[in-house]
Amino acid sequence: QEQVVESGGGSVQPGGSLRLSCVASGRISVSNSMGWYRQVPGKERELVVEITSGGVTKYADSVKGRFTISRDSAKNTGYLQMNSLKPEDTAVYYCRCTRIQLGRPPINYWGQGTQVTVAA
Repeated sequence: QEQVVESGGGSVQPGGSLRLSCVASGRISVSNSMGWYRQVPGKERELVVEITSGGVTKYADSVKGRFTISRDSAKNTGYLQMNSLKPEDTAVYYCRCTRIQLGRPPINYWGQGTQVTVAA
């Protein structure tokens, strides 16, 4: 059964840090393309960072230098290290992982989201 589960969200003061985790299971591998996205009520879900199977990363300008994506293939787990958090980083964070199908388009799987709140 394919599943993506995020964890690690919470409340933190401005300037603080959090590390989000994304565990993939079934025929999904974090070694394929994966990404972190976030959404606030009333707004579109936006890309935070994505990484290709080859390790090429693309960060949103708003998080460059503060957030870092990584993954542990042995644990089939991806991570988002968030430092120097700002109130505007408050959102529900979602992980997207990809299942590769030979000869067919890849399938994206999303987690249920984890809330990150940055407030004094």
